[in-house]
Amino acid sequence: MEEKDVQPNETPNEESQPQPTQTSVVPQLDELTQKLADAGKQIEYYKDLLLRKAAEFDNFKKRSENEATSHVKYAKADVITDLLPIVDDFERSMKLSKDRRESEAFLKGVELIHQKLLKFLETQGVRPLESLGKEFDVQYHDALLQVPRNDVPPHTVIEEVEKGYMLDDRIIRHAKVVVSTAPLDHGNAEQGSASHPMSTASDTKKASEK
Repeated sequence: MEEKDVQPNETPNEESQPQPTQTSVVPQLDELTQKLADAGKQIEYYKDLLLRKAAEFDNFKKRSENEATSHVKYAKADVITDLLPIVDDFERSMKLSKDRRESEAFLKGVELIHQKLLKFLETQGVRPLESLGKEFDVQYHDALLQVPRNDVPPHTVIEEVEKGYMLDDRIIRHAKVVVSTAPLDHGNAEQGSASHPMSTASDTKKASEK
């Protein structure tokens, strides 16, 4: 019987190796595609989350800075408010000194101290309200009295009993004023201005709290 020679390095026929079929490759591609899509969604999610957290931190930082600035800005309000009656006293003293015709040297000295005090308050952001001749505004004024007048429009500030002041953009003391009303009819003249009370800033505040 003839024996066939077998070559030791003979490569098996390629036809004997299993070949991948199209039906086995497609599911693998679909699985990889789905994983890539899921990974892309996760990337977008974490990117959006990072941006939102960064924005929230930026807002928190700005809010904290504003609160700190506001605290420093208005921490002095109470002290300045306590100084305002001293300014009032100086102004009353100057007016009284002029009425009594005190010595010019004394009056000049009082005026100098008064100006220095006002200059100090100005450097702190304090400024007086200009009320005379202005229309009554509950945001700035407290009306103490109404007086019938025919030479000015109704609701005009005709007298300033006590000055109002602002600290930067905040009212720290309302001006106490006398306000004009329309002239009364002769038959109603006896009723006087007390029959026409005007709302004040404190009245408005109370009403808003109810």
